Amino acid sequence: MNKTLYDKLVDAHTVCELPDGDLLVYVDFHIMNEYTSPQAFSGLATKHIGVRKPEAHLAVVDHVNATKSREHHDEASKLLIENLEKNCKDHDIAFYGLGDPRQGIEHIVVPEQGLVAPGMLIACGDSHTTTYGAYGALGFGIGTSEVEHVLATQTLRYKRLKTMRVDIDGETQPGVTGKDIIMHVVKVIGAGGANGYAVEFSGAAIRDLEMAGRMTVCNMAVELGARAALIAADEKSYEAANGKPQGANLKYDSEEWSSDCGAEFDKYVTIDASDISPLVTWGTSPDQSVSVSGTVPTEDDMPTPKAKAGLKRALEYMGLTPGQKVSDIEINTAFIGSCTNSRIEDLRSAAAVVKGRKVAKGVEAIVIPGSALTRFNAETEGLDKIFIDAGFDWRPESGCSMCLAMNNDIARDGERIASSTNRNFEGRQGRGARTHLMDPALVAASAIAGRLVDVKTLEEMGE
Repeated sequence: MNKTLYDKLVDAHTVCELPDGDLLVYVDFHIMNEYTSPQAFSGLATKHIGVRKPEAHLAVVDHVNATKSREHHDEASKLLIENLEKNCKDHDIAFYGLGDPRQGIEHIVVPEQGLVAPGMLIACGDSHTTTYGAYGALGFGIGTSEVEHVLATQTLRYKRLKTMRVDIDGETQPGVTGKDIIMHVVKVIGAGGANGYAVEFSGAAIRDLEMAGRMTVCNMAVELGARAALIAADEKSYEAANGKPQGANLKYDSEEWSSDCGAEFDKYVTIDASDISPLVTWGTSPDQSVSVSGTVPTEDDMPTPKAKAGLKRALEYMGLTPGQKVSDIEINTAFIGSCTNSRIEDLRSAAAVVKGRKVAKGVEAIVIPGSALTRFNAETEGLDKIFIDAGFDWRPESGCSMCLAMNNDIARDGERIASSTNRNFEGRQGRGARTHLMDPALVAASAIAGRLVDVKTLEEMGE
């Protein structure tokens, strides 16, 4: 029987089928952060249960920590961080705390430290665990009770998903990145359009992406509603894992962690890569995007009464006008960071845009490398100097920061942000904050122009 990559991964990790039809699956690796783990450890303590396999777990500090300096932490954040450190020490679990040269955002740290490889099953109390699908691994987010269960048993109850294949074939336009590809997919399928599915991305445009771009695609697939996102393992993914802890003994097999020829999916979506352009969001959902050289939609662009109502609400919140040129939208803040786009490749692309230029007057521009190692590598290459000379705030600590209002990097009411993050929900970056999602290079260009523009426009303007 020809199998999809998703089914291969699930079958390889199935311990048994449960009476109700769900599966019990084995978890190769489990990641925790300071925010989603405290209740799980409390549950273990109440039940007097230990951790079954401590070496198969990792804890990082990323969601609540301050990035300006460690002295900026409030008491609640300090307590969460201290509790996580104590819990890890009590159970002999690896802990990448503040000051550790390996510390950073969980989905940046794990690939960076070589802790993911093709064929693995990885769980974490964070929805963007889909990131690891870029390696041909099955990653998914879990809830607090599930965190407790995997700590105690190294297994999880799991319901098999339906499968969707998204084929993106052809060549992309110049300047189109992995961020643009996934934003286009979310726009086509819709937020929630993949609810209940494991989505496999395929096609020439996907194969042409380097690992950083593939991780961005799989990271934001959760905005489709997908519970899993996958890309077939190939030479690039094996090379990325080769010689590192989880991939030390791997040998490349083009068929092992890819869908079999003739495998059937429950749903198919085909997208022409040439239709994709550099995108920015105009609304309050990741599927509300438009070309950076385009205009804000009008009611005539909306096919249903529900869509028209959604347009009205989103534009009221965002303070925009139907038909307004995107390039006329001025920003207050430019933010480069998050588990979606704070890898060294992202910093390089943004630095190439800002080099020799200056941030526009009145714009606060912030760069937060995704990990301490990413920051070290960037500073070794001199990227920090490029950003600082341009007027960016180069933060000394790594963390989720302005991706979500869970730390002290909170946007003001009405503040408009060009952001390399993954979600633009109402209040996501702060109450009343207005978020425009885009690729880091576009964030950099917008910081220089003081308004939403792409790199090509910035060059044409001579700014």
